[in-house]
Amino acid sequence: QVQLVESGGGLVQPGGSLRLSCTASEFALGNYAIGWFRQAPGKERDRISCINNKDDATLYSDSVKGRFTISRDNAENTAYLQMNALKPEDTGVYYCVAVFFSYSYYSGYYCRTDASMTSWGQGTQVTVSS
Repeated sequence: QVQLVESGGGLVQPGGSLRLSCTASEFALGNYAIGWFRQAPGKERDRISCINNKDDATLYSDSVKGRFTISRDNAENTAYLQMNALKPEDTGVYYCVAVFFSYSYYSGYYCRTDASMTSWGQGTQVTVSS
């Protein structure tokens, strides 16, 4: 399994921005597709965004599309989640993990967790509140 460490969370006012980082220390991040997930208080963990490692194709959930941007810098062994126009409902613990990313003729690009590579870390807390 692939271990990643998240950072960059904090308290921000509605409408503000944060950039989360996801760092790999023991392997080359460029070998894996990366996904960001969010777990809001009392709710299940949801996929927010994914980025492929072959062509940097990206996916976003409808709840963050147009506000969040996922990116990666393989030279720095780091992936990022730039979050703009934050809303109180964006509050939660954010996790980055290695994911399976592929393409289907019928459904287009998709990504999902995979037991062979996905390992959940501590996450980073994001709180959006005035």
